[in-house]
Amino acid sequence: MTARLTRDRPTWLLYLQLGVFATYLYGLSAALPMLRIEQGVSQTVAGLHGTMMAIGGVTTGLALPWLIRRIGRRAATWTGLAGMNAGVLLVVLGDALPVTLLGYGLAGGMGAISLYTGMSVLSDHHGPAGPSAISEANAVGGTIGIGAPFFVSLAAQSALGWRAALLVTPLMTVLLALALGRVWIPAQNGSERDGSGQDDSGREDAEREDAKAGTTPGSGDGGDRLRLGWRFHLAGAVLFCCVALEFSFNLWAAKLVTDRTGLSAAVAATALTAFTAGLVIGRFGGARLALRVPASSLLLGALALTSAGWLVFWTSTTPVLSYAGLVLSGAGVSLHFPLALSRVLTAAGGRPGRAAKATAVASLYASAATGVGPFLLGALADAFGTQQAFLMVPVMIGLAVCGILVSSR
Repeated sequence: MTARLTRDRPTWLLYLQLGVFATYLYGLSAALPMLRIEQGVSQTVAGLHGTMMAIGGVTTGLALPWLIRRIGRRAATWTGLAGMNAGVLLVVLGDALPVTLLGYGLAGGMGAISLYTGMSVLSDHHGPAGPSAISEANAVGGTIGIGAPFFVSLAAQSALGWRAALLVTPLMTVLLALALGRVWIPAQNGSERDGSGQDDSGREDAEREDAKAGTTPGSGDGGDRLRLGWRFHLAGAVLFCCVALEFSFNLWAAKLVTDRTGLSAAVAATALTAFTAGLVIGRFGGARLALRVPASSLLLGALALTSAGWLVFWTSTTPVLSYAGLVLSGAGVSLHFPLALSRVLTAAGGRPGRAAKATAVASLYASAATGVGPFLLGALADAFGTQQAFLMVPVMIGLAVCGILVSSR
């Protein structure tokens, strides 16, 4: 039976919140090569910006269950966006390495709160159509974020400088808050709820005790402890590989384009626009496929497509082929995060406390990947060259495929 996706106002709010998140992510990613040149640091040191994003994400991931219990998922999404913008503004206003590292870390950590809380709400709100909603949300986000690398490149070649382009993120956040700040998922009685069927305050006894004590109400022997089994953690490892792949492309693809084609860093920043274009195409198409094809099978196909795109990109020495390879790679990568995340949430089960815990643990896997992947690739690039470092991509793809096949048995 085909699941049906209904796009109501709260769904569109979450889609657009992800769009704001995408402008931060692709904007700071496109800016990194120019920031590295400006600061005069090695690729390994520049990769620490990705590591700081990971540290921020891990820190907020650990605090996420507590935060949701205290303020609810609605407030958590907006709090995350506010903190994310504070980090972006730090990068805009500061040029010293400690300041930009702090900015990337703050933006990454607070952005993760909004991202993973919103994805959890979408999954709960749409039920069987959750994977499709998550994929479509990422498609909308990519569509909005696709302009960020282009604006960064354009501003870098003007008197404004590349930092001016990053101001798009706080501006869009303010506009979204003014337009849809009061929208959320209505409960049966007309009050507002947090997306799991509970009041936005998050204080109903069942969910509060479930998330706080780590037990499932009504089970035998005083409650079923919320232990997440090996299939969940293997799905988390697949998510790790997928996110590490995406962020490695985000932060270092432009550098390889510069090395292989001779384009300047400012012009090569548009390489991320090509990659993001592939993401958008893949996610809109994948949202429809996710309604009909099992998540694991679709994810395997997406990994195969990424391999083909990577091969074109990795071997190219001309801008046209490099950009074509990035579009193809982006189309494959487009489904990695939404499908891998939906597999993690599905493996956790549907109890409220278990969902909250699974969301937090998933954010830890993904946040760690945002730091490990780009930092490792940067270190390998310093030691062996950027092209050789990008051999890490097929290795990650192979590990993800193995994880999917084992956990699907």
